[in-house]
Amino acid sequence: MRQAVHLLEVRTPGQGLLEITRQVADWTLAQRMDAGLLTLFCRHTSASLVIQENADPDVRRDLEDWVARVAPESSAYRHQDEGPDDMPAHLRAVLTGVQLSIPLIGGRLALGTWQGVYLFEHRQRPHRRELALHLLGD
Repeated sequence: MRQAVHLLEVRTPGQGLLEITRQVADWTLAQRMDAGLLTLFCRHTSASLVIQENADPDVRRDLEDWVARVAPESSAYRHQDEGPDDMPAHLRAVLTGVQLSIPLIGGRLALGTWQGVYLFEHRQRPHRRELALHLLGD
């Protein structure tokens, strides 16, 4: 059993879903493991990780719109230390989660045909986000 770890830095342009499948897959492939489990962890409370369809961009837009309706920006929140998008960003991260686990089969991520890995930025302004990747396998 072997393991590999990596900190992946992702710069976001602002709010929305940013596909990171290629960066994650490239690093995983470079580890030269045939089978295992990749864990991704977002080290932030106002961004999250999701696996979602990567074929039709309307899916991303609909997801972004839905999350905005469920946790809207508002002055009604007590916590607004960094502005009106601060607390909604935390709520959105709770809804979508900060950790993913993806099996590695035949040296590749076992994602489905239309699945991609996304960092979901919940803040309005650009950020530098850090993801911890841990691959355990043979």
